[in-house]
This record gives sequence, structure tokens and C-alpha cells, in this order.
Amino acid sequence: MAVTDPPAVDGVTHRTVRARGLDFHVAEAGSGDDVVLCLHGWPQHWYLWRQLMPALADRHRVLALDLRGFGWSDAPRDGYEKENLATDVLAVLDALGLERVKLTGHDWGGWIGFLLCLRAPQRFERFLALNIIPPWVGLREALPDAWRFWYQWLVAAPGIGYRLHRGGTFVPKVLVGGSTRREAWDEETLRVFADRFTEPARARAGVQMYRALSLREAPAIARGRYARKRLTVPTRVVFGADDFALRPRMFAGYERHADEMELEFVADCGHFIVDEMPQLVNARAREFFAS
Repeated sequence: MAVTDPPAVDGVTHRTVRARGLDFHVAEAGSGDDVVLCLHGWPQHWYLWRQLMPALADRHRVLALDLRGFGWSDAPRDGYEKENLATDVLAVLDALGLERVKLTGHDWGGWIGFLLCLRAPQRFERFLALNIIPPWVGLREALPDAWRFWYQWLVAAPGIGYRLHRGGTFVPKVLVGGSTRREAWDEETLRVFADRFTEPARARAGVQMYRALSLREAPAIARGRYARKRLTVPTRVVFGADDFALRPRMFAGYERHADEMELEFVADCGHFIVDEMPQLVNARAREFFAS
């Protein structure tokens, strides 16, 4: 049976927040003024944080947002440029009356996290980035591994990417195939993520994430869109070193762009570090956000 409602997680409640003319789904745990905002990547949604949210809820109010087009948020036809998704996040924070939060993000959620910290550093106290590279990465660092991004071209391809999302088998293959610790996945969890993309609008959103990248964002990044940006928000990157597409060498020279940024490379872990090594991620988040 397809997953139609947000799966249950102890201590987690759900709400809808209206911002920019869209309804955004937010999962919430804990309470208080010390807020941690969690941003997922592709091909996941808020449920990525199912183990981190309870681990932080004793000290923090934890919010896990479904990005535009993902999970249980609205899925319009356009607007999937990552700067626009960052604007969505700021609008949701405004709607919730939150001036400043702590932030974590994985994959595209981590990329959007970097964009947010570069654009509005006053809104973010600390940033924990998980298996994502910073947006100022240069061609010298990225070109040798450009072939590793073949899957992005497949997802963005007219017709093909849409059918792959809707078919229900592609997303589980991505999640398991991108992991070193494949025992982290069970059939029920894979279905929670895959089933949302069988809906036409969400399948289209998954495609648009990468079509926007290929057609509009990547050329601008290659021309140096973020080359002179400087990160002032205290940041920690925890990175599964076996990530197939994103390689540790892509961080070369990061010191020139960041006031306070720490790197930790985790051996024997792939791209989906939150699922593969939840206890490690929980421990790093508790330590970093308590500082």
C-alpha cells in the first residue's frame, strides 16, 4: 500500500505553514526558543531526520521542513532553482516568527543551507552540513569528477527522469546504491521515500531540481557565481568519505572562503550519512548545537 500520510515518529507532530502562496509541511519535536531547522535533499523528505529529531528534542525545538515539491509540501510546476528554495525557507521562518535558528542540511538541503548562510548570516547561529560540498567549489576541483554526475543528466532528461521517479524502483536503487552501509535500509523505509515520487507533481519536482541545475545553475556556478562569497556562520561539515559523486578533494581551499569551518571525513560511509550512521550524526549534532 502506498504511503499517503506522514509516517509516525515518537514525539513528532505535523503542521502546515503558508508561505509565498504555498503550503509547506513541517514536522516538529521538542520545545523552547533554541530552534534547529533540518533540510533534506533528493530523493528524500522530512523523514530523513526521523532519528535525529528525537535525539535533539530534549534540548531543542526541532523543525524538519519538506522543501517545495517534496514530501507533503505543495509541488508547483516551477521554482526549483536552489536560490528560490532558499527564499522559501526564509519565508517559512518568517511565517513561524523565527528570527534566528540553528541549521542542518543534507545533500540539496545542505547546499541550500550554504546559500542561506551566505545570503542571510544573521538568521543562522550555526550550520551543520552533511555530505554536500560548498557552492564556491571551483572547476579545477570539480572537473576531474564530472563523470560521476551522470545520474543527474539522466534525472533531468525529458520524459526519462519523470518515468524513473514514478516507477517506484529508481529511488530505492539510488538510496541503497549511494550507501556504503546498505544494511541501514529496510523495505518500509525505502517505500516511505519512493512512494511520494509516484505522484505526478512530485515526480516532476524531482526532475525540475536537476533540470534547473543543468540548464541555469551549473553554468552560473562554473562562471564563478559564488567564487567571492565568504561564509561567516560557524559551520561544521560531516562527510561520508565513500560518497560516489561528491569527493573529499572538492573541499580544497575552503579556508579562503570561511571564517570558521570544520571538516570531518567519515570512513566506510557513503552519501546517505544520516541513514547510514545515525548515532554518529546524532552525537555530532548534539555536540555542535550545544556549543
